[in-house]
Amino acid sequence: MCAAGRRWGRRQRALLWAVLLAAWEAAWGQLRYSVPEEMPKGSFVGDVAKDLGLQLPEIPNRGVRVVSEGRTQYFALHGKTGHLVTAERIDREQLCESVQQCVLRCELIVEGEMKFYEIEVEITDINDNAPSFKEVELEEKMSETTASGSRFPLPDASDPDSGRNSRQRYELSGDEHFSLAVQAGPGGDQRPELVLAKALDREEAAFHELVLRAMDGGDPARTGTARIRVTVLDANDNAPVFSQAEYTVRVPEDVPVGSVLVTVTATDADEGLNGHVKYYLKKITEKASKIFHLDSETGEITLLRNLDFEEGDYYELEVQARDGGQLFDTAKVAITVTDINDNTPEISLRSALSEISEDAPSGTVVALLHVNDRDSGTNGEVRCSLEGDVPFRLQSSHGSYYSVVTARELDREQVSEYNVTVRAADGGSPSLQSSAVLALRVLDVNDNAPVFLEERYSARLAENNAAGALVLTVRATDADWGQNARVRYRLAEGRVRGAPLSSYVSVQAETGALYALRSLDYEQLRELQLCVRAEDGGAPALSSNVSVRLQIVDENDNAPQVLYPPAAAAAAWSGVELAPRRSEAGALVAKVVAVDADAGQNAWLSYELAKATEPGLFRVGPHSGEVRTARSPLARDAARHSLVVLVRDHGRPALSATATLSVVLAESVAELLAELGSAAHEAAAPGEPAASLTRWLVLAVAAVSCLFVAFLLLLLALRLRRCHRQQLLPPDSGASRGVPVSHFVGIDGVRAFLQSYAHDVSLTADSRKSHLRFSAASCCDTLPARPPPDEPAPLLGDEDPAGSLPADPASVPQAQPNTDWRFSQTQRPGTSGSQNGEEAGAWPNNQFDTEMLQAMILASANEAADGNSTLGGGNGTMGLSARYGPQFTLQHVPDYRQNVYIPGSNATLTNAAGKRDAKNAAPAGGNKKKSGKKEKK
Repeated sequence: MCAAGRRWGRRQRALLWAVLLAAWEAAWGQLRYSVPEEMPKGSFVGDVAKDLGLQLPEIPNRGVRVVSEGRTQYFALHGKTGHLVTAERIDREQLCESVQQCVLRCELIVEGEMKFYEIEVEITDINDNAPSFKEVELEEKMSETTASGSRFPLPDASDPDSGRNSRQRYELSGDEHFSLAVQAGPGGDQRPELVLAKALDREEAAFHELVLRAMDGGDPARTGTARIRVTVLDANDNAPVFSQAEYTVRVPEDVPVGSVLVTVTATDADEGLNGHVKYYLKKITEKASKIFHLDSETGEITLLRNLDFEEGDYYELEVQARDGGQLFDTAKVAITVTDINDNTPEISLRSALSEISEDAPSGTVVALLHVNDRDSGTNGEVRCSLEGDVPFRLQSSHGSYYSVVTARELDREQVSEYNVTVRAADGGSPSLQSSAVLALRVLDVNDNAPVFLEERYSARLAENNAAGALVLTVRATDADWGQNARVRYRLAEGRVRGAPLSSYVSVQAETGALYALRSLDYEQLRELQLCVRAEDGGAPALSSNVSVRLQIVDENDNAPQVLYPPAAAAAAWSGVELAPRRSEAGALVAKVVAVDADAGQNAWLSYELAKATEPGLFRVGPHSGEVRTARSPLARDAARHSLVVLVRDHGRPALSATATLSVVLAESVAELLAELGSAAHEAAAPGEPAASLTRWLVLAVAAVSCLFVAFLLLLLALRLRRCHRQQLLPPDSGASRGVPVSHFVGIDGVRAFLQSYAHDVSLTADSRKSHLRFSAASCCDTLPARPPPDEPAPLLGDEDPAGSLPADPASVPQAQPNTDWRFSQTQRPGTSGSQNGEEAGAWPNNQFDTEMLQAMILASANEAADGNSTLGGGNGTMGLSARYGPQFTLQHVPDYRQNVYIPGSNATLTNAAGKRDAKNAAPAGGNKKKSGKKEKK
């Protein structure tokens, strides 16, 4: 019971010591773990997050990572679990070939806190390697005289494993003449020896085949074998002897390749073949076999490749000397490699900032560096420094770590980027150096306000500019960077003529371009004062102001304005200027007063007389506008005068205005009043005839339209009447048989007997006084003709229609047509005759006027037949001269009575004039060939 209590107390104390050891290691920032070799990638090593008290969600944000020395990273940190895991498969025999305890070191970097923790991981051995012999086929030669119990050294097996997994024991099988003996070496290693158990007899057996096995202590155990062939020789009684049992040599690591490091020698007292000695490397590691070479004849050990103190500083070789009788001796060769300064210091950037704010306080850590030199002693001592005048300094941390911190405040506007060079130098002679460059960008802080390129801006803008015209561009720069240097422009608040300033001009926020939003007028606004503010994009924003003066330049956009005389006065003759008729030359009559709203040269006015009723009577002063008499008025000069004065400015182009003056030359007030009254009457009278004439023109057009409609109705009635009479007459009636075609008159394609209509026509120059009156009692079937003096003129109504027609129509005499109705060459209308240029008359130029003319001619023909007309050579014109000109009379019109024949009679209608009564009637028989339509034309 007491023993159990004591055991339990010992366990508690051991556990307490383990806890205290772990707490001490954690306090000093060092963790220890162990892991077997040959574990797959990602195998668990240790719970780093738990041991260091790190929160799992903070691991990715705080930049925690594992860094190992050397080129290969064997460990990594699992981001989700916080476990330390293997990053590569680890071979203990490759990493720690001649080291009993294999320990790998790495660092855990916490970038967010600028801290690091050292981690040591011990690689434990597993039985992954079997014992092996350097030569699997061995050959031993023995003399047959060799005494029983003689020992012959055998090659030992090598096992890279350590501890119980390394080589443990040997076994020999194959022949009864030999046995195996194992001797303990100086270092505790086992050396197998072949022991001759039974005397040899060459004649019995010249060769003996043996198998040597080496086994390790692993579970399960691994075995390595080697075959031994023993050849029985004749006797050899002297073995080779080395000059010394152990050879020791020290060589620098920079010894050239091919150099002889040491020479071993052995002597043999025998002669001949038994006295010839050869040298062999009996025991050597695989690594050393690639570095050293032993000459079997001379015993020289030479260098095959360069030595490296950092890879290996001590090598031990075992050399065997054999004679021809296979007698041998063994010697040990110890080679020590001394260090030289052949490695430059290595600077590793464990953690670094790429950006830092310019307002960072002094002492801010910007980088964490690790410095290492593979040399030893003084050659491995490293000193670090910063190059150049930079606002940073080095601060030594734990072990070989250094921190780069800020030494003073930074200013991005002076230096925006730093390339900090860290130089490391060792203590060798000569000293070796290396450097690393840390690139650091300084982040901007909004500590600079925008600055305008000019203290004040001014511009000139012509008036009447287009809306949106560019006035000028203001520009400000900001020494900051990025958003803090982005300048935006805006107008300061203000009012101009009661309106906000923003309605007159605007500024483009990005470019600073100032635009006019409206067309400016110099006469209303001559100067514009405004303030533009430039503001950067920082938080809080910084700003600055600049004043802008905008001058409006006048343009000639206003014509002169006449103040006197008023514009309405000239039209009504009110405000008339009076000038005595007895005025002398140069007398002042009136003065034209005008102003111009423009300024400068655009407002300079000049006067000139543009138009006058009497050009030479008045003149105008070119600069004063005074109207004066150019000469004394004459009696023949008119009483009223109208003067048009042109007022012109001197702009480009020049603008002008006119003023109309009414000047009356009178001697008394009564004469002035009479002239004014006459002027007022003339001003009012022209309006009445124009309005009256318009009304009468409308009435005339309506009357002509009614007349045309009546004419159409008349033709229709005639057509109906003809059809009715044809129905009443018998088909074989000869009442109209044999009547020549010339007895009919064609009007608009209608053949009918000519009827006469008695009416009164009165045409005057004034259309309002013209009228047309029809007489209902004057209509008859035929046209009455004036009978000749020697024969009574029978009426158509008194004759018998049947007796009036002769039996033979061809025998009826027909009067010859009167040739007086034909037009002369100068009287023909249209283009066929040559009109005299002095004639003011016009021939009817359309069908309607022609038909009306024919109607009037027919009506006048009836009147001539009744003896009530002056048709013929008299002065009767039927009002045609008023319509077609004074030269147009009835003598220009064909006598249609010559073309009208009364059936049953040879009488024709003749002219009522006396000159046609004197002529005799032409014999009948003439055949009239012109149709009614040609007569109409």
